[in-house]
Amino acid sequence: MTATDAALVLFSGGQDSTTCLAWALERYGRVETIGFDYGQRHAIELQVRPQLLAQMRSHKPEWAERLGDDHMIDLGLISQLSHTAMTEDIEIVMQENGLPNTFVPGRNLMFMMTAATLAYRRGLNVLVGGMCETDFSGYPDCRDDTMKALQVALNLGMATRLKLETPLMWLDKAQTWTLAHQLGGQGLVDLIRAGTHTCYLGERGALHDWGYGCGACPACELRARGYQQFAAGKGTL
Repeated sequence: MTATDAALVLFSGGQDSTTCLAWALERYGRVETIGFDYGQRHAIELQVRPQLLAQMRSHKPEWAERLGDDHMIDLGLISQLSHTAMTEDIEIVMQENGLPNTFVPGRNLMFMMTAATLAYRRGLNVLVGGMCETDFSGYPDCRDDTMKALQVALNLGMATRLKLETPLMWLDKAQTWTLAHQLGGQGLVDLIRAGTHTCYLGERGALHDWGYGCGACPACELRARGYQQFAAGKGTL
């Protein structure tokens, strides 16, 4: 644990951000969370956040001591600017530029900029996000180069020494499940299975072995395949 560092975790209520929150709680003496309401189609993730945070606090006594305030930010401007399958009820398809129409241009950039502004005010010097370019849909704002460039720009623009941490950047989904198990045991894996939400369509009917979801959207396919590999013992770090 790095007692001198304090972290702000981008916490959506999904699998990746919950794993990142556990990662941060193991490392930093003070951790806060930030979530964004941007008019997302799968807004059910915002509904599961409060209970998830309560469950994270009860999972380990030291996590309860380190986990501080949660901040919910209205970024509805994103949905006004975007025409995507994440913000409108349209079919998920591939676009001519090779990206699925679930890509929301500028979303992660705005998330990080907003988080950095809040971190500045709250005296937090680490931002933690679940961006990954191993198992992902090709989103350019999830790439390591983007995050490194953004860290430089934010620190230049605010005269700070913020550090952007992306613990899942080089992990596939099976390894993300494995990391969760290492951080919080089977209890955290079960919490992520039943408590988080990642499905793009917001489907929360039947509980599958890998969690809730439609089972067909890109997010569900990645999550399900990763869990199956993890369960088979193939998610080694």
